[in-house]
Amino acid sequence: MLAILFGLFLLLCNPVCGVFQKLYCSISDSCDCDFKPNIRDLEWDLYKNVYGQHLAQDIVSEEVAKFLQNKSPDRPLVLSFHGSSGTGKTLVSSMLGNHLYGSAMSSPYVHQFVPTLHFPSPQRVSEYREELKSWVQGNLTECARSIFIFDEMEKMPSGLIDVLEPFLGPSHAVFGTNYRKAIYIFISTTGEEVINKLAVENRQAGRDREEIRLADLQEAIAQLVYNNNTSGFFQSSIIQQKLITCFVPFLPLSRRHVERCVRSQLCQQGNCGRADVVEAVGGDMIYTPVQGQYFSSTGCKAVPAKINFFL
Repeated sequence: MLAILFGLFLLLCNPVCGVFQKLYCSISDSCDCDFKPNIRDLEWDLYKNVYGQHLAQDIVSEEVAKFLQNKSPDRPLVLSFHGSSGTGKTLVSSMLGNHLYGSAMSSPYVHQFVPTLHFPSPQRVSEYREELKSWVQGNLTECARSIFIFDEMEKMPSGLIDVLEPFLGPSHAVFGTNYRKAIYIFISTTGEEVINKLAVENRQAGRDREEIRLADLQEAIAQLVYNNNTSGFFQSSIIQQKLITCFVPFLPLSRRHVERCVRSQLCQQGNCGRADVVEAVGGDMIYTPVQGQYFSSTGCKAVPAKINFFL
């Protein structure tokens, strides 16, 4: 009842009350701040359009659903995506924005950072730290249900990302903002070595891909990103404090997965019947290792260009 009365008050008062509305939205779920989650559609999208990634599909759908069901989470949801190029990491992060916000990835509450664009100079780390801290705090004050996506973490200047540590732990509300309702996504190719090695060993042993478990990779990825001096998480306090909810492995893709990518993109272009193009693109990819030819070296990343070539 109090929330309803307060909402009516905001509608009736003058524009100055917009400031109070923003404050109210930041601490209450009654204002959606464009936040319109559709978990069922997210799960459907993950399982229909992400190929060969049973771990990512299960982890993302389960962790997001569990996080949103908790009206008072004790910390934000922090997912770190790892794997080779073209395996679906960016696609899955886009799906989150598309199914959690009314205006999808164009929502002002979905924030994306690319190191080479936003943090290009390692000599300016101190300056970037202040800017990033101010940006995150300001946007969380605007809307507690914000999403922050950090792409290409392997190119992130060392020491920069640690400025987020206070926002990722079980912090209390500060300045009327509940930091614990946000979602953070980190995307990186760091860790692909251990992921791909396990995938190859699993294939050589004749085991099903779905037999690979998260427990087989979780700690190995954490150790690798912490100790790799080209990782944005190198010697990071975020890793030390175990503030990552889950490291999400993206497995290398086999030819059948690549051909599913081809078929999907052809259908989007109105060319569903071009089985010849599917076969040609699948056969034109480079597969590794040399002995076995199990996995595409570029995943589905080169598919659009190759489709245009063979059409």
